[in-house]
Amino acid sequence: MELETIVPLIIEFVGVLVPIIVWILKIANGMKCQHRTEMLRIYYRHLDAKVIRQYEYENFEMLYKSYKALRGNSFIDKIHKEVQTWKVIS
Repeated sequence: MELETIVPLIIEFVGVLVPIIVWILKIANGMKCQHRTEMLRIYYRHLDAKVIRQYEYENFEMLYKSYKALRGNSFIDKIHKEVQTWKVIS
C-alpha cells in the first residue's frame, strides 16, 4: 500500500478511536467517584465504634483495590490504613 492510501485510513481509525477512549475515561472517572463515596460511607458509619462487619470489610477492600486500579488518590489510602486497624466481626 502506498502512503496516500494508508494515511486516510489511519486518520479515520483515530477519528473513531478517540471518542471511544474519551468515553471509557469518563466511565472510569465515574466509577472511581462511586467507589470513593461508598468507601467513605462505610468509613463514617463505623468511625465511632471502629468495629466493622466481615462482609463490609471485604467489600471495602474490593472497592479499595478497584479504586487504586482506577488511579484513585492518596486521600483514600489514609482511610484504608485506618479501617485496617479496626476490629472485624462476623
